[in-house]
Amino acid sequence: MTVRGRLGAYLDVFRLTWPIALGMANNAVMQFVDRVFLSQESAASLEAVLPASVFSGVFVCLFQSVVVYSGTFVAQYFGAENERGCRMSYHAGLALSAVFGVLLLLLVPPGQLVFDWVGHSPEVLVREKAYYTIVTAGGFATCALMAASGYFTGKGRTRLVFWVNLLGNALNVLLDYMLIFGVDAPSCGISIPAFGIAGAAWATVAAQAVQMVVLNALALRETLGRTGEAQCADADPAGFWRLAARILRYGLPSGVQAMLNILSFLVFVFLTGKVGDLAFAVSNAAFTVNYLLIAPIEGFAVGAGVLVGQRQGAGDPQGAFANGNRALVLAEVYVAVVTAAILIFRRPILALFAADVAADELPAFMALGSTLFVMMVVWQFCDAAEVVLSGALKGAGDTRFVMVWMLIMAFPVWMPILFAAYWLCPTMEALWATMIIYVFIFFVGTMLRWLKGPWRSLRLIA
Repeated sequence: MTVRGRLGAYLDVFRLTWPIALGMANNAVMQFVDRVFLSQESAASLEAVLPASVFSGVFVCLFQSVVVYSGTFVAQYFGAENERGCRMSYHAGLALSAVFGVLLLLLVPPGQLVFDWVGHSPEVLVREKAYYTIVTAGGFATCALMAASGYFTGKGRTRLVFWVNLLGNALNVLLDYMLIFGVDAPSCGISIPAFGIAGAAWATVAAQAVQMVVLNALALRETLGRTGEAQCADADPAGFWRLAARILRYGLPSGVQAMLNILSFLVFVFLTGKVGDLAFAVSNAAFTVNYLLIAPIEGFAVGAGVLVGQRQGAGDPQGAFANGNRALVLAEVYVAVVTAAILIFRRPILALFAADVAADELPAFMALGSTLFVMMVVWQFCDAAEVVLSGALKGAGDTRFVMVWMLIMAFPVWMPILFAAYWLCPTMEALWATMIIYVFIFFVGTMLRWLKGPWRSLRLIA
């Protein structure tokens, strides 16, 4: 390719991925504002929100990752110019989301028992349970949203998904403020009590529900608002359920990979909670900023999966490889710019989370936060590469490797190192150092699979 041709190819990748990356960044900004509000409400709420949200994510991400994998089938059918397959894939994903919504409701009571076992302080414990219960019970909205989002994203219509996401997150921020702190405006006829961390959870569920309704209304209008062949689910129910089974077959390893990732991180969070309340609050604040940084990378990963899936569906594995690499380069450029900004402005960022910190503890809060920010930057380049390449492998259908590699890395590798660090040197810096080792080894294995793996010969569709 000529230089102009290469630039044009990168521009094509950028056009598809930027709305996804910006939408993920929008989610991270929303979560960042949510955490800042909670830190101003109480230090206990800030301590409780990370373990509660991560533990809820163990279950929600398992199911939503299976549903969103219907979008990979959409991408491959779109690359193969099979519109009927695209519609059937979306309908199958929506059907699976209904089943998973019921399962999430059943997981609320046993999940609450886990928080009793962990043994956080009573003030934190009651907040953890409230947030976990509301967000997990509302997980159906997230799953159904992923079905519609996967449909439009798989067809390359990422801007539509971005604008709906922006609408939902703007609503989330507004509801966050109103429900966390309460509103008392008799002149306007508005009186809302302060719900604290429970208000933050309700705001999250409400915003997800609005996005779910809007995107699914558009998707259903497009896929069912026609006659004849468009009624694909009704015309071929056996084929519909076979496709749903295939989505489950390939999507379940992807969901298990996401669940194992969050579960291992949850163990990390629970261990950091035992180091001390101040250090735990600093760690939670730093990981909130980390999500602000890594969320757009997840967008690049989704984009890489779509691009790889479309080219695989078209029978062009070399084009899939080239597009995956281009998404990786764009992600690394983003990391270089954003990590530099975080290092420069780390103290003002930390100050946003220090509203409820005592004056005599503030220097320790800022010093530890600065150290953790530097450590966070160290692993970002490898983490970004691993996330994007995992997304590319999943787009090709290599979900089993992604799941097995996560299982190996998270538990036989990282967990022993993490617990050894906790027993030998129970400091936040030592625990965070294990993350650097874990991410680097993870990146190496994923990169080798992308370069040498058998994914080029995989086919999700005929």
